[in-house]
Amino acid sequence: MNAYQRERDRAATDPAGFWADAAQAITWTRPPRQVLDDARPQFTRWFPDAELNTSANALDRHVDAGRGGDVALIYDSPVTGTVRRFTFAELTDEVARAAGALAALGVGHGDRVIIYLPMIPAAVVSMLACARLGAVHSVVFGGFAAAELAARMDDARAKVVVSASCGIEPTRIVPYKPMLDEAIAQATHAPEATLIVQRDQQRATMVAGRDHDWDEALAAAAPHPPVPVAATDPLYILYTSGTTGRPKGIVRDNGGHAVAMAWSMRNIYDIGPGDVMWAASDVGWAVGHSYTVYAPLLAGATTVLYEGKPVGTPDAGAFWRVVSDHGVNVLFTAPTAIRAIRREDPAGDLVRRYDRASLRALFLAGERLDPPTYEWAVATLGIPVIDNYWQTETGWPIVANPLGLGLLPPRAGSPTVPIPGYDVRVLDPAGEPVPAGTEGAICLRLPLPPGALPTLWEDDERYVASYLSAFDGYYLTGDGGYLDEDGYVFVLGRTDDVINVAGHRLSTGSMEAVLAAHPAVAECAVVGVADPLKGQVPRGFVVVKVGAQIAPETLAAELVAQVRARIGPVAAFGRVDVVPALPKTRSGKILRRTMREIADGRSPAVPPTIEDPAVLDVLLPVLRPS
Repeated sequence: MNAYQRERDRAATDPAGFWADAAQAITWTRPPRQVLDDARPQFTRWFPDAELNTSANALDRHVDAGRGGDVALIYDSPVTGTVRRFTFAELTDEVARAAGALAALGVGHGDRVIIYLPMIPAAVVSMLACARLGAVHSVVFGGFAAAELAARMDDARAKVVVSASCGIEPTRIVPYKPMLDEAIAQATHAPEATLIVQRDQQRATMVAGRDHDWDEALAAAAPHPPVPVAATDPLYILYTSGTTGRPKGIVRDNGGHAVAMAWSMRNIYDIGPGDVMWAASDVGWAVGHSYTVYAPLLAGATTVLYEGKPVGTPDAGAFWRVVSDHGVNVLFTAPTAIRAIRREDPAGDLVRRYDRASLRALFLAGERLDPPTYEWAVATLGIPVIDNYWQTETGWPIVANPLGLGLLPPRAGSPTVPIPGYDVRVLDPAGEPVPAGTEGAICLRLPLPPGALPTLWEDDERYVASYLSAFDGYYLTGDGGYLDEDGYVFVLGRTDDVINVAGHRLSTGSMEAVLAAHPAVAECAVVGVADPLKGQVPRGFVVVKVGAQIAPETLAAELVAQVRARIGPVAAFGRVDVVPALPKTRSGKILRRTMREIADGRSPAVPPTIEDPAVLDVLLPVLRPS
C-alpha cells in the first residue's frame, strides 16, 4: 500500500483521528478537544471548541521560531518595474501596523472589511491584518464595476474598504477610486471609512473625513497583537463571480481552513519551510486566497505576488523569468495561461532562455486541462504537470496527483484521484452510484473535510438549496464526469454544458477535446445553441496558434470532420468559427454561458469578471443567430 492509499483509507475510516493529527501543524491558543461536530449533518463544524489566530500562524510563529530573517513574500511587478522582498519579521510588522490602522477606524472582531486592490503588497497585508483582528475580509476584484462592488458592500455590510488609487494593466491605467466612490454612492450600507493606497502612476482625490491614506495611517498606527478567535469564526467571505441579484458569499472558517491549507502544502504540493511557491492568480480568486496568501505562509514557505500577465509583460517568457529570478519550486496557474504562452511561443524558445532548475512541478487548475496543453507543458518543461480539480466552495483540491505523497501514474484527461478527506461519488439522476466508466453527477459525500465552506454568508437556506438538496447526504459539485475502474476521476464539465441533441445527451467537453487536438488550434469552446428541429446543436469556436498556416475554412472543415469521426453524426456538429479570441473571466475561464445566450438571440449582461469586454464586441457578429 502506497502513502496515498494509507492516507486516503485513514481519512475515510477515522476522519476525526486523521484531522486531529493534521491539526498538530497549527499553533492553537486553545487546542481542539473535539475534532468533528456532525450533530447537524448539513452543517458540519470542525474543531468547534478550539481557538487560534490565522495571521499569527502565518507570520508570528515563524518569527518566534527564529525564521524572522527568511523571505516570506516576493512582490514582482513588471508593469511598474518593481521587485520587493519582505522577510517574515518585516511582513509581520507591516501586518501588525495595518491591523492597528484598521482598529483605529473601528474595525474589530467580526466586522467586515472589503478589500478592492490590485496585485500589490497591500492586498496580502490587509487580508492578514483583518485575520489578525478577527475581522472578516471580503476581497473584490480590483476594477470590478461599481454596481458589483456596491452589492458586495451591502451584502457584507462592510465597515471599511481598503482600496488603491489605480490598477496598472500592460497598456493602460485603471482608475479604482472613481469606481469606489460611485459604489459607495450606490450602496445602501456605505462603509464608515476607506484606506487608500496612493500609487504614483495615478493619485486619487480623497474625501475628507472618510478617506484615509494607507501610508500615513500605517505610519501613525500602533502595532496590533493577534486576537484569538474561535476556529468556527469566519475568516473571509468570497463572493462567487458572475452572480445576479444578491451575491452568493462563500464563507471560510479559521480553524478548518488553517488545518486544510497546512496539510495540502505538505501532501499535495510538497512545499515546506524554505521553499518558494508561486500561485499566479489574482487574490480575488479562491486560488489567490488559498495558495498566494494563506497556505504558503502557514507552511513557512516563500510566496510570490505577481503584478503582470503570462504574455505581454513583456512577452511569453514572463513566467519563466519569474521562476528563474526567484527560484520558484512550484508554479500554480490556469491552463489558459499556458495556452496563451504556447500560442505565442509554440516551439518553447522563450522557455529555454531561462534557468528553470528550481522548478519541480507545474500545477494547473481552474478549468479543464486539454491534452495538447498538457503534452506541450510536459515536453517543454520536462517536469511533472499536475492537473487538480476544485472549486471556490471547497477552497482546496478535491482531486489531484499528490506530489507530497508520491506521484501516481497520470492518465490523460484525469486530474488523478480524490484527495484524502474527499469521498467522491458519481450519481445517476435518482442519486444512486453508477458503474465505473459511466457518466453522471460528480458529488461529494458528507461531511466535507476541513477548509470547505460551512455555509453561505447569512444564508443557510440558500446553502442547502444550492449544494445539498439534490441528493440526500451529498454535496453537488455541479460538474459531470465519471470514475474509472481504478478510482481516477474524469471531469467532463459543468452539467449545464451537457446538451441535448435530438434526445441524445452529449458533453460539449468531449467535443472540445477533439478540437483542441488539432495542431493549429490554440484555444477552443463548444456551446449548445437552440435549434427548432433538434432542440440544441453544438457550435464550435477556435483560436488558431500564432504562425499556423491554414485557411479558416479549411480548418473548420477539418474540425467538423474530426468531431463527426470521433463522436459520430449524432453530435450534429456542423459549424466552427475561427475567432481572434474567446471571452474569459480574469481567472481564464471561458464565458461559455454568455456565448450560448448570445448565440440563442438573448442579450445577457456583460459579466463583471470579464477580462476584456472588447472581445465580446468582436464576437457579436459571429455569435448572433443569422
